[in-house]
Amino acid sequence: MSTVTARIVIGASIDRVWDLVMDPYRLGDWVTIHRSVAEVSDSPLRRGSTMAQTIHVRGLTFRVHWTLTSIDRPRLAEWEGGGPAHSTAIIRYQLESDSEGRTLFEYTNEFHPPGGRIGSVAGRMIVGATSEREANASLSRLKALLER
Repeated sequence: MSTVTARIVIGASIDRVWDLVMDPYRLGDWVTIHRSVAEVSDSPLRRGSTMAQTIHVRGLTFRVHWTLTSIDRPRLAEWEGGGPAHSTAIIRYQLESDSEGRTLFEYTNEFHPPGGRIGSVAGRMIVGATSEREANASLSRLKALLER
């Protein structure tokens, strides 16, 4: 398993940040590895909602099927995903408002490659520092988008 956590303070209300990050059709506006989304089950999203996302990492394009397993608007969303070769991931969005009306957005990605220990080593070699770099780049894009 590998875990990446990235945080950023965004000069926008918690509701504005929430509305953008929880709109599957806006993922391409801020998520750097995002390519497309399909099969979104519900609008607005609720616990149990699903979607299929195509992403591109280190030259590989693949599809992840996500299920929204936890939601507490506008503070927490947790997605569980299944990817190729029985890989799994958990993505968590945690939002907190400060006294100045800004939002602290924390993104966590737990990736579980297939194949036990050997798969974990291979996963680190394939993904490497890319996950942390892409997470930070995505949050920077989100900040820029919301602070325009």
